[in-house]
Amino acid sequence: MEAGNGAPSAAAAAAETATGFRIFSRVVDWITSERMQLINITDRINEIVHKSGIRDGIVHLQSLHTTTAIFINEWQEALLDDMRSILSEIVPREDGWRHNDPTYSDCERRNADSHLRGMLLGQSLCLQVRNSAVLLGTWQSIILAEFDGPRSRSMAIQVSGV
Repeated sequence: MEAGNGAPSAAAAAAETATGFRIFSRVVDWITSERMQLINITDRINEIVHKSGIRDGIVHLQSLHTTTAIFINEWQEALLDDMRSILSEIVPREDGWRHNDPTYSDCERRNADSHLRGMLLGQSLCLQVRNSAVLLGTWQSIILAEFDGPRSRSMAIQVSGV
């Protein structure tokens, strides 16, 4: 139930409290070592979900950068090599990008390819939490993709539920 201004009504807020609904938020960092790097962050996300004390709900992951991405896929070396190859083919590093051209942009990093790769894959995920763990299929891993490293990267993680 919402009040007329879009905010939860007092009854809805009381119902949330009575059912034990909680929100747990963290910002975590990774240090990358390569320009294009794929990092399996599944275990770290599961640790945070477990520490949240939330048994059932959702976890929302949001990169705080436009030159990274978060996605789900299988963590297997040959497939990871294929991912790097296809991203390089789809978005070549040097391709006359306006973002890299001082005539059009003030960006000194020449990282248009990094922005475009991040845009294609996306900077957020929302996943189910069941039994205090992220619900994933047998071969699924949560992968953080760095496209403009090496750098320090931050991700906002919010777990909500009961």
